[in-house]
Amino acid sequence: MFSLNERLQADTLPVTDLGLCRVLLMNNRLWPWLILVPMRPGAVEIHRLDPADQAALMREIVRASTVLERLFAPDKLNVGALGNMVPQLHVHVIGRTRGDPAWPGPVWGSGHAEPYAAADGAALAQRLAEALRAAA
Repeated sequence: MFSLNERLQADTLPVTDLGLCRVLLMNNRLWPWLILVPMRPGAVEIHRLDPADQAALMREIVRASTVLERLFAPDKLNVGALGNMVPQLHVHVIGRTRGDPAWPGPVWGSGHAEPYAAADGAALAQRLAEALRAAA
């Protein structure tokens, strides 16, 4: 049975479930930042997913990337699956702009974080959910 890692749950807002992944919004208003978590119990590494899930994950990364690009027009999208702090397989899709607080370095460890006001985070999560459904 799938369950979301407690750190991911604490640091994010729920957006929607796609065919394979649960989509989360990182609770940091400085960047448009989605996290895709394959809903496969025990999933840790992309190469350990079965081939159909690997293909589905790539399609959902492209879908999330397309939505962030359309809604936020970033200069660059950063996509990565690190997992050093949270072993559960998850993929970050982050919209970056020149001049953002961490540019050109990584967002991790930058010391920059500003959570959404509750209503703003919920509204953005809803907007993202609608855009992801429309992009199917």
